[in-house]
Amino acid sequence: MTSTTTAHDGARTLAIDGGTPVRSQPLPWEFPGGNRIGAEELELIDRVVKAQSPFRFYGSDLQHMVNTFEREWCEKFGHRHALGVSSGTAALSIAMGALGVGPGDEVLVPGLLWVSCISAVVRAGAIPRLVDIDETFCMDPADLQRKIGPRTRAVLCVHISGAPGDLAAIAEICRSHDVALIEDCAQAAGARQHGQAVGTFGDIGIFSLQLNKTITSGEGGVVVTQRDDLFRRIIALHDLGYARDADGRLDTSDVNCQLWGIGARMSELAGALALAQLRKLPDIVSSMRYAKWRIRRELADIEGLGLRDIIDPSGDSGLVLIFTLPDEATCRRFVDALRAEGISGPSGSLAVVAMQEWGLHWYCNIPSLVHKRSNSRDGMPWSHPANAFAADYEYAAGELPGCDALRSRGALLSVGSTYTEADIDDIIGAFRKVAGELL
Repeated sequence: MTSTTTAHDGARTLAIDGGTPVRSQPLPWEFPGGNRIGAEELELIDRVVKAQSPFRFYGSDLQHMVNTFEREWCEKFGHRHALGVSSGTAALSIAMGALGVGPGDEVLVPGLLWVSCISAVVRAGAIPRLVDIDETFCMDPADLQRKIGPRTRAVLCVHISGAPGDLAAIAEICRSHDVALIEDCAQAAGARQHGQAVGTFGDIGIFSLQLNKTITSGEGGVVVTQRDDLFRRIIALHDLGYARDADGRLDTSDVNCQLWGIGARMSELAGALALAQLRKLPDIVSSMRYAKWRIRRELADIEGLGLRDIIDPSGDSGLVLIFTLPDEATCRRFVDALRAEGISGPSGSLAVVAMQEWGLHWYCNIPSLVHKRSNSRDGMPWSHPANAFAADYEYAAGELPGCDALRSRGALLSVGSTYTEADIDDIIGAFRKVAGELL
């Protein structure tokens, strides 16, 4: 009897307090597309290498990997135009240039984003203005409505962690104010809302193909738009400021495309990787969505454990499970306890984190923003006379109460695309075990 009781107590005692962990093996790396790289990618890359033509616009034996990737992307998601670029960061700068964003303009951004979003606005010479988030962990339409104004040139909404916020409301606010909408879909490839693909709600959408995104080309990105007028500017800006002719040579004759480009072209090697990954995207998203929503269903009845509000579960890409705890102390203890139970990945991975640890995703964790740093000696854009309207804008913690509250008590679990049923069972078991002691 004593031994049985001891064994039962050992299983119930949290591992962080000396009990037996739920699992002893690390979860897979949180690289959804990266974990699926295999023979298909190798075969397409091999074709490019053997053809000795890694530049997309001309070569001795072009394999047209980037062109094929862009065409299949449009066919899959219903975008009229798609352009492969070198990164999601470059894609954001291209979007700003295509819309003519510059000094005298403000771009409204959510307080939960990625540093590249702010960087694109600042480097365009414009001013970022912060908008709070709601329980979707995306831009709050009510706060957007309060802050949009005569200086607003564009709204940049971020579909954080693979699930968009209230896109219909945000798009309607932008239309009613005649303001451009940019969708940052960097973490949301494959996501939809009520059957419509992300990136088609606004004027421009951008995606990232960096390693920890849904699909990957190592580094890479995509810019999409439904507008013909914007797409020609997007093409020129991603290149050297000009369009190209049928032979891939720069065409300087179009007065509407005599711009300043940033040399952010996608190579044929990156295009080969991206194309092979794109063809695997439905299976990757399906696997992540299944794992995430099975976990969510099993955790839904736990008192004190909140789950992110997702407007359209069927369109969720499944990339990340975001949850909340009653307060900051409980959140930190809960995350530490989950890790101790074996809900962690290989050394260096971010399988489960308290959202305070999520670094440059939060507005107040970006030193260059908080202190209004500049790349230039004159302090541009903060010092530009056309931006004097923003002299009172501040970016330190405390500016966005919704963001600050969710940052303090929010946490996330990365959802792998290769989780087994046993992995999912262990995650559920660990959550329930920890919740049973801490909540």
